[in-house]
Amino acid sequence: MEIASLHFLVAEGEPVQRELLVGMLRHLGAQHVTPASDGLGALRLLEIGLNPPVNIALMDLTLPGMDGLEVIRRLAEIDCRAGIIILASESADVLFSVETMAEAYGLDILGSSIKAITSARLQELIANYREPCGEPEPGPQHPEFTFAEVEHGLRERQFDPFAQPEIELETGAVIGLEMFARWRHPEYGVLGPSAFVPVLESVRRIDFLDWCMIEKSVAACRSLHDKGIPISFSVNVDPGTLAHPQFIAQITACLERHRILSDYVTFEITEASVLTTNPHFLERLLRLRMMGFGLAIDDYGTGRSNLQLLAAIPFSELKIDPSFVDGASRKRPIGTVLKSFLGLARSLSRHACAVGVETRADWDFLQSLGCSYAQGFYIANPMPVADIPDWLHDWKSFF
Repeated sequence: MEIASLHFLVAEGEPVQRELLVGMLRHLGAQHVTPASDGLGALRLLEIGLNPPVNIALMDLTLPGMDGLEVIRRLAEIDCRAGIIILASESADVLFSVETMAEAYGLDILGSSIKAITSARLQELIANYREPCGEPEPGPQHPEFTFAEVEHGLRERQFDPFAQPEIELETGAVIGLEMFARWRHPEYGVLGPSAFVPVLESVRRIDFLDWCMIEKSVAACRSLHDKGIPISFSVNVDPGTLAHPQFIAQITACLERHRILSDYVTFEITEASVLTTNPHFLERLLRLRMMGFGLAIDDYGTGRSNLQLLAAIPFSELKIDPSFVDGASRKRPIGTVLKSFLGLARSLSRHACAVGVETRADWDFLQSLGCSYAQGFYIANPMPVADIPDWLHDWKSFF
């Protein structure tokens, strides 16, 4: 958005600093600027709502009456939608912690700066602002299905893998597909995991879905290979399925039926599910890796894994959770954590894939950090496997 169309609130306790900030905003083209001299006044202005609404609030941490930390907490309580720029005379590490705290409260933090902010730095932080999305549109309506209904759908082969490409950031080369389970319901259309995964998990039969997706994904891989597209794929698998005594024999038979090598298959398991020192499970993972399968830790960053344990797991790829990718270019705390995840993967000689690339800014930021692989809606949505050849043709033309 143009600066002229934005409404700014300047919450600064020192009159000279307040006037300097207001003047700087005016110089940058702002036409709507409201000053506030103390924390309580700033909170009231944001709480009652101004016309036009405040888009960006510049917040001094040492406001009289109610300091910036309390204002931040109170803004979270009133579900403030404005972007916040934090200003203080504190050290960089304190500012970083304040940003992290405010992010944890759910506020939209555009960044922070020492109080002697330059016009260029202020403009850079303003550029981080994104207009809040409206209320999300309701998803497709469907009832709560019973296990019998989901099981019937599986028996009738109504479940299919939808493929989302994973690409190499430097070259744009497609290095694989992640397969997502979708239910082609005869009455309610294509349904996502929320319609059936909780039902299967509640009766501990997620293995029904796992084997359906494994079988159909391997078959889809064979179909693409026959069309001259020798691409690999990954599929999410519950650790209980992997640990079953017959898993090795069944997956070997499946690959033989479809004439697919293990090198083309990666099993994805969530970070939370690998937080175990069970030697039998670790042996199973090692055996799969020695057979040529890939192992990816999915949703990395959400499971609070022990680094010593993580280093012991024979995974080949670290898939970083979208919550640490989308917006990382604009939000320093998230960007710093993302950088540490990428460094961890490099130190363990594993590939890292950033999941949840939504914008060109995300793409460019990941490239600047040296991230190898990425996937997300900016690249492609999950699609029927039959659509992959045409998508690949279009993607190659783009690059």
